[in-house]
Amino acid sequence: MGKLQEFDITFANNKVVYSPGESISGTVKIRISNSLQYKAIKVNCKGSCGISPKVTEDSWTLEEQYLNSTLSIANKGTLAAGEHNFPFQFLIPAAAPTSFEGPFGKIVYRVRAAIDTPRFAKDYKAQRPFYLLNLLNLNEVPDIDHLNYAVATKKFNYLLVKSGTLMLKARTDLRGYIPGQVIRLATEIHNKSGKDTACVLASLIQKATYKTNRPVFDLRTIAEVEGAGVKAGKHAEWREQIIVPPLPQSGLAGCSLIDIDYFIQVSLKSPEAVVTLPIYIGNIAVNLSPDGTVPSSPDHYGLAAAPNAAGVTPSAPPVEDDVELCAGGAASDEIPTKRHSQQDPSGQTVTMSPSAFSHAPGAALPPSHRHPGAPAPLFCVSTGTTIPFFTEGDPTPMPTSCSLILPPEYSSWDYPHEPPPTYEESCSSTNFSFNSRQ
Repeated sequence: MGKLQEFDITFANNKVVYSPGESISGTVKIRISNSLQYKAIKVNCKGSCGISPKVTEDSWTLEEQYLNSTLSIANKGTLAAGEHNFPFQFLIPAAAPTSFEGPFGKIVYRVRAAIDTPRFAKDYKAQRPFYLLNLLNLNEVPDIDHLNYAVATKKFNYLLVKSGTLMLKARTDLRGYIPGQVIRLATEIHNKSGKDTACVLASLIQKATYKTNRPVFDLRTIAEVEGAGVKAGKHAEWREQIIVPPLPQSGLAGCSLIDIDYFIQVSLKSPEAVVTLPIYIGNIAVNLSPDGTVPSSPDHYGLAAAPNAAGVTPSAPPVEDDVELCAGGAASDEIPTKRHSQQDPSGQTVTMSPSAFSHAPGAALPPSHRHPGAPAPLFCVSTGTTIPFFTEGDPTPMPTSCSLILPPEYSSWDYPHEPPPTYEESCSSTNFSFNSRQ
């Protein structure tokens, strides 16, 4: 760099994650071996969103700015040899959205410093990104305490002349979750036919909408759970759970160009039947009553509620056979889980045993429960997203380089003092049943 030996930007207290309405302050450090003439030394703080309909495009087709402020920290003069420090401070707008990076767009924030030198001399620039987290309080989401339930009925033909009816019901224990929380999924299948069904599949899916002139939809499967099929003429129940990995929040409030939605999809390939349960991913968990239920949902864990109850939106209208299928209270079979899977950075599917998802070790552990010498986890990159998800310490931001899903970094965290419940114990909880059996 010639006479310029160091040109760097540091944030106060090495902070890299900020909130809307907060001030960002720091220092521009310049170290030179010889005197340096300059016309101006400026610092710019910028936050913006850009989207494009193609991954390969180098420029954005649509952009919007949330912050663009420039501060002149020195005007025309000469810097003597040695080290110089210039402080700066900017105010982040209260409505700025959370940082995000996806294949068709991104929301990024950065501070850039520039030394404007006289004509024919070389200008110098330095840049440092920072990350914004606009907290989504799930308790402020409308109808977050309503039941999350869906049912689909399928009439189908097989063996040319035979017919049957299948009913698929699904529900989750909540409508909103935060990273590290467990989604408890309950599924019920009535197979009123002489043909076995194919395997049942539950998926946590992210839908990112990039609002270009022709909107681009990016659908990604975050995690999948596969259960066995249901024998002919049987009624079976399947209880599963999925840990929510670090994910960008639903909606991306404050951004008009990118929208994020999540849903749980439960499906059968044969006969073909699908139900979809929309959910929210936020940063502040839903407040639960002492017994672990949402206060306004007395039958929170059961599927005994009527399909037309408040907050229930069937994915298909009921048919006449529904009453017959649900009647009788016959004993149900338990559907065994065959596999859990989640994408890894190489794009390959990672298959895990069911017990691997029975607990999120360290998901909410205090610092005293971690290994004393263990480094703080870096930023977790999910769906190509620079979303801050870290604990104590001074982590260094990790640039996004992966467009797939990475699970939370658990390797450096200790387990709780008391062992978590096993997969079988958590699934056999009396509160998590389809019928109110006390």
